[in-house]
Amino acid sequence: MTIPLVVGVDGSEASLEAVDWAAAEAARHGIPLHLLHAAAGEQEASQVIGAASARAQERAPAARLSSEVSQEDAASALVGKGRNAFALVLGSRGLGDLAGMLLGSVSLAVAARADCPVIVVRGSPEHRAGRFGSVVVGIEDGEGSGTAADFALREADVRGCRLVAVHAWSAPSGACTTPQAPSWFLEAHRRPPAQVLDDALRHPAERYRDAVVSRRLVERPARPALLEAASTADPLVVGARRRRGHPGLQLGLTNHALLHHAPCPVAVVPQM
Repeated sequence: MTIPLVVGVDGSEASLEAVDWAAAEAARHGIPLHLLHAAAGEQEASQVIGAASARAQERAPAARLSSEVSQEDAASALVGKGRNAFALVLGSRGLGDLAGMLLGSVSLAVAARADCPVIVVRGSPEHRAGRFGSVVVGIEDGEGSGTAADFALREADVRGCRLVAVHAWSAPSGACTTPQAPSWFLEAHRRPPAQVLDDALRHPAERYRDAVVSRRLVERPARPALLEAASTADPLVVGARRRRGHPGLQLGLTNHALLHHAPCPVAVVPQM
């Protein structure tokens, strides 16, 4: 049986926007959609699930839809369900979040603990509706980006749009470098920026030979570079390394900034 796309619902407008996005995503991939609600009471749970199910059926009438009410706390229930899910989809804000919070506490906790990709649905209606025709993936030097590149290429393939792979890099002050062959990086046993992109995309691109891929090397810090790239992204995809000796992921400052401030949905893909 095909594993489902799981969306967390709590009755908030942000979670209903996540349902809209997830319904379209499930339809694109031809996979089941599963609604999960961590309940405080039976009546409240019935109303929340009923409203979310009606929304999903309206957006994707042909989708195979199921729902579930869990008595666990929301983050634990979602992380548990994510062990056998295509991905987890969450709203950027929940009912219980403080007004000043840019990202819901449940969404942040799940993004840091899940075993599967986590998509936080945020941004303008244009970005959520996929009107830019572009999937953007951030590529970093080192481990972790290959799985993100594979996820991003698959997204671009099912959407019939282009992939923009962005690698932001910074040279030490005074170093004489170029993206193709920076002498200082080579001396320090680091790969040239152009090679970082090529290595991350090589194997995924073999599976999606018809994909249109644009490579973008940016000499600036990753946070502003990816936030700028996200301005014309339908989703933005980033990788996350697993913690050594501890459960969970190393989200890092860049991923935290993107989850809080990106103008489009953000997919955090764990390193495999």
